[in-house]
Amino acid sequence: MGMGFRGTVTDAPDFDASTDAETLYNAMKGIGSDKEAILDLVTARSNAQRQEIIAAYKSSFGKDLIDDLKYELTGKFERLIVSLMRAPAYHDAKEIHDALKGAGTNERCLIEVLASRNNRQMHEMVAAYKDAYGSDMEEDVVGDTSGHFKKMLVVLLQGTRDESGVVDGDLVEQDAQDLFAAGEEQWGTDEAKFIMILGSRSVTHLQMVFDAYEKIAEKSIEDSIKSELSGDFERLMLAVVQCIRSVPMFFAKRLYKSMKGLGTADNTLIRIMICRSELDMLDIRECFRLSYEKSLYNMIKDDTSGDYKRTLLCLCGGDDDLAGEFFPEAAQIAYKMWELSSMTKVQLRPTIRPAGSFDPSADAQALRKAMKGFGTDEDAIIDIVAQRSNAQRQEIRQAFKSLLGRDLMKDLKSELSKNLERLIIGLMLTPAEFDAKMMRKAMEGAGTDEHSLIEILVTRSNEEIHAMNAAYQAGYKTSLEEAIQSDTSGHFCRILVSLVQGAREEGPADVERANADAQELANACNADSDDMEMKFMSILCTRSFPHLRRVFQEFVRYTNKDIEQIIKKEMSGDVKNAFYAIVRSVKNQPSYFADRLYKAMKGLGTDDRALIRIMVSRSEVDLFNIRKEFKEIHDASLHEFIQGDTSGDYRKTLLVLCGGED
Repeated sequence: MGMGFRGTVTDAPDFDASTDAETLYNAMKGIGSDKEAILDLVTARSNAQRQEIIAAYKSSFGKDLIDDLKYELTGKFERLIVSLMRAPAYHDAKEIHDALKGAGTNERCLIEVLASRNNRQMHEMVAAYKDAYGSDMEEDVVGDTSGHFKKMLVVLLQGTRDESGVVDGDLVEQDAQDLFAAGEEQWGTDEAKFIMILGSRSVTHLQMVFDAYEKIAEKSIEDSIKSELSGDFERLMLAVVQCIRSVPMFFAKRLYKSMKGLGTADNTLIRIMICRSELDMLDIRECFRLSYEKSLYNMIKDDTSGDYKRTLLCLCGGDDDLAGEFFPEAAQIAYKMWELSSMTKVQLRPTIRPAGSFDPSADAQALRKAMKGFGTDEDAIIDIVAQRSNAQRQEIRQAFKSLLGRDLMKDLKSELSKNLERLIIGLMLTPAEFDAKMMRKAMEGAGTDEHSLIEILVTRSNEEIHAMNAAYQAGYKTSLEEAIQSDTSGHFCRILVSLVQGAREEGPADVERANADAQELANACNADSDDMEMKFMSILCTRSFPHLRRVFQEFVRYTNKDIEQIIKKEMSGDVKNAFYAIVRSVKNQPSYFADRLYKAMKGLGTDDRALIRIMVSRSEVDLFNIRKEFKEIHDASLHEFIQGDTSGDYRKTLLVLCGGED
């Protein structure tokens, strides 16, 4: 990151504390207070200047400014303004004090504050706590927490992390090996090792340790922590790791979680907006825009109201969704994100594996029994179909015909109905037949489901696309390409036709060519939209994913912008959605699917077709990874979402496919 000033609130020029004190006094005089005058003034001064205003207010009017503000204002707005008036160390101290007092401890607040502060901030906070509450912060924390969680908090509270800036390569290797040995390599976990290394080593050192760890473990340190640790201790260690990687990204995630979903976690929102306004709010906004589909400014605007909203927006500063609002330092974050995505070897994990002692003829007979006579034994059907791999289900289909002379698909269709039928039939089809059917459904009838067409064609391998083309031709007596051409038009049609060829290059990145590709995309951004879209298509639809990771990384260097941002700004409609899906898949395909699942279930009504399509087609590929990404982004598990959004045997089958509860 650039070393320059990265906050949004700074010292006001020509500052005069007495004049400001008088302005505030007048704003609170008489009946009702002039809230706008108060918020405009307070957000336009730095914290140091606000301390001077408090002193001037007392000498001019013999009254305590904070008491007056508390008396005049109410609710969240009052909390926000009063908190802005506190010196940072005292604000932190109060947050910790509030988190500990009363029944139940607010662990999330402890984690957020103690994981993200540097040594100086930690020492000042401990001193302010002593001064304000007359007790020792460490003793209070120890009295209120337990186990490894407590030990790590105590380590952090010392504020003794190495800040020398000296990095020893041998120690980096050693630490990475030690962390691996303490967790992944053995039964049981040596938590003390994690505490010692993550609690005391320098930030630069740990960033190198994480890279080295990834090479040894072939998974990120975050993934190991999630599988090795649990509860508050796990949450704290993840927060520490996220802050080591990027403090602004850590806060961007916290802000997003404080606003999405039902209700707003106002305490978190207020705390972060205040604490970071003079430190790194510009970087946080940037990380926010890179990670989510809207700017922090718009998220706050949609999620809050009144003077409270106006004050938060003043602290936020600008709206990054407006053209031209982009900070060059932000480019470094985007660059680093692409670099990380091309380094990480993601081990794809299914949730459905072949059944151990498998007997196709026994299964065929059990299925027949479940459907014979009066009524249907849905449980028996679900138990067999959902617990076998697709290859095994094909053997069952064959055995059903060989032994009974019946067509299993026809029998299932006549016995089951609605979503359960769609889901079970989807599982019984071969992947190619299922994809072909989903493509057909997306184009059938009046409207076209463009999102489905995009999702399928962008995420399938060449081999899968060829198999789907063959299955489509066999099933519907026309080619998939012709169907697409008669159902879509313009550049969108051309993108789909390009993808349906299944001719995407395979193989690693070619560095020189990636540079040339990035340069071409950068130049295309200045062309008219027709040329731009064709140039994007010629690269995004043909190059291999590993190669595109490299291209998008270099693109940041040439333009100082992230490719996602360009696509959102410069393109629209289906073309935009198609390119966006390619970029998201290249960056992190499980995360793209997690997002699609979330959109299928949140809001009014469930998009069951999308839900079935993804659960069926990914269950033997990467549904486990998708689940983890889902939990990471939405703070709720895929299991909970399905549980709350579906019902009956349909729900039961989806949950079997889902696997665990996370």
